[in-house]
Amino acid sequence: MTRPVRVRRAVWHVLLWLLVLPGAAWALLRLGGWERGALVQLFAFTPYVAAWSVVPVIAALATRRWLAAAVATVTFALFAVAVLPRALADGDRGPQGGVALHVMTSNLLFGNADAATIVKLVRDNDVAVLAVQEFSPTGQRSLAAAGLSELLPYSSLGGEYGASGSGLYSRFPITDPGVRRNGGGFNQAYGTVQPPGAVAVTVESAHPLAPYSLDVLDGWRDDLDAEPRPDPDGAPRILLGDFNATLDHKALRDLIGDGYRDAADAAGQGLIGTWGPYDGDPLPPVTIDHVLADRRLGVGAVSVHDIPASDHRAIIATLRIPAA
Repeated sequence: MTRPVRVRRAVWHVLLWLLVLPGAAWALLRLGGWERGALVQLFAFTPYVAAWSVVPVIAALATRRWLAAAVATVTFALFAVAVLPRALADGDRGPQGGVALHVMTSNLLFGNADAATIVKLVRDNDVAVLAVQEFSPTGQRSLAAAGLSELLPYSSLGGEYGASGSGLYSRFPITDPGVRRNGGGFNQAYGTVQPPGAVAVTVESAHPLAPYSLDVLDGWRDDLDAEPRPDPDGAPRILLGDFNATLDHKALRDLIGDGYRDAADAAGQGLIGTWGPYDGDPLPPVTIDHVLADRRLGVGAVSVHDIPASDHRAIIATLRIPAA
């Protein structure tokens, strides 16, 4: 073997491992829930890394680098286990009897989202409960002018200028309404509604702090940790909103594991992006908006919709509420 050939093979060997090892490290960190620092933001893009992880497998197999191929294959398998189920309808979607309740969540981007589109979605999809985030007095007036109160006449509102406002609208009377401010400074409107023929459910418009810089990561985790958990002795609970976290963040997985199911994940729609390029930013879509349903509730169809003048897309989910 000539020296140039040996050099080329050595260079390729190094390059191959440079392809394999970053993905393997990412998969292990994701498996252990060890994202820290800048990895918190990067982990939102895990599905893209998972799709890319097939490339090192092909490269290693094609060049018969068996150790690298083994590591790359295990990495690909770990990503597949973590990510692929979101695109497959779950066999465990909860009880499918009872009463159907159509819920919707939409981040209004400082209250400037197109109110007519939101009201049309509510009307066309028989939405009975709407949660809004970044809900401002301007947004409240726009929704009223678009006719929302004719469809959802009851509300629990905590509108504020900026990103901190929150609102909850309902077709049915809201009991025990309120607005709480989480540690990150965002309001979360809540209340209890009782669809006819069903048990009462407590609904909250969730909006934890965004992990926009390294010095707020503790606050981001604290907000997710402080989100209310289902009480087996109380009314079933629904959290819906902008969670500023994906299913690749351990803090959100821990919240879901305490008694919720993610509706989009259960319905096989969990890889559809809800934030990113929708107001023109050059970002790949990520899924940070969620409908979390108490495991005593069932999950039906889930759909995602564009909202003009917002950087988020709206989620509409059909939940099954136990009969009264």
